[in-house]
Amino acid sequence: MAASNKAIGIDLGTRFSCVGVWQNDRVEIIPNDQGNRTTPSYVAFTDTERLIGDPAKNQVAVNPQNTVFNAKRLIGRRFSDPSVQSDIKLWPFKVTSGPNDKPMTVVNFKGEEKQFDAEQISSMVLVKLRETAENFLGQSVKDAVITVPSRFNNSQRQATKDAGAISGLNVMRIINEPTAAAIAYRLDKENGSRNKEQQVVLVFDLGGGSTDVSILTMEEGIFEVKAMAGDTHLGGMDFDSRMVNHFVTGFRRKHRKDVSGNARALMRLRSACERAKWTLSSATQTMIELDLLHEGIDFYPKITRARFEELNMDLFRKCMDLVEKCLRDAKIDKSLVHEVVLVGGSTRIPKIQQLLQEFFNGKELFTVLT
Repeated sequence: MAASNKAIGIDLGTRFSCVGVWQNDRVEIIPNDQGNRTTPSYVAFTDTERLIGDPAKNQVAVNPQNTVFNAKRLIGRRFSDPSVQSDIKLWPFKVTSGPNDKPMTVVNFKGEEKQFDAEQISSMVLVKLRETAENFLGQSVKDAVITVPSRFNNSQRQATKDAGAISGLNVMRIINEPTAAAIAYRLDKENGSRNKEQQVVLVFDLGGGSTDVSILTMEEGIFEVKAMAGDTHLGGMDFDSRMVNHFVTGFRRKHRKDVSGNARALMRLRSACERAKWTLSSATQTMIELDLLHEGIDFYPKITRARFEELNMDLFRKCMDLVEKCLRDAKIDKSLVHEVVLVGGSTRIPKIQQLLQEFFNGKELFTVLT
């Protein structure tokens, strides 16, 4: 019997993306050709080829000007948008103003200067995810549901849908990320059965680029969103930036040299800070080891979990402010929340979990699809 056509679900993230499918009565997150359940949202251009995903991210330190990432922070926005202007200062690749004030990334590809908008870059990542799904399922894939932050406006949602069309996908629906997480959590917990009692669930989604908080009620398989709060510029990469700035200052103080103008050195430092953040989720301190970081100088600083938390505490508090705002908007007391569901890699940060548990008086936190 021929396999029926399956629709896939895609989380098109700021830093990482993933693709899943419903089969065997559960959601299966599909590993890519590297065996990883998430694929970096990176596209790199060289003199000979275009790289997408892990290969692109792995060479970013040696080819920073031609490796594009964070396209999600450009999609559906104008070049003159203050948030775009702020982000441009942090990126090693060039972004210029295109037709109708559209931000265009500028790269050198096979010896020629090329410009791509965020939809085109995102579509390249989507093609990679579609191919990952097709290889796993052994059949062609056309239909997809793509998730977006709840705070995305109509322009950003349409641009995401356009990226899907460019990649050859039929985007059946654009769905809010916290809502998708709540559905996946409920399906996984109940294995598809329906709970007749109403449940109040708070979904806390802290990813690479954004924070989303949603409160939903679930009853007999029906989901109703009561309130949403979020910040599309508050995520793991912002925590990384605090560490990067901390070490740039430390390097300047110790060596009397400014590394901030060295794009390659900054990307090496940013990648090291990202790894350090992950390590500090399980260890209380770690060391960054960067040989010949800038002007022949080795850089081996240590950082403790406590220092990392101190550097980012105001951002962590902003995350908690969103939780409180969402509860206020929903007119629901925190004591009435049955379950707190965590989504996104940055929810692994111990201080984030601690703040949430303290706020909800020790309530158990559930993790889904991270």
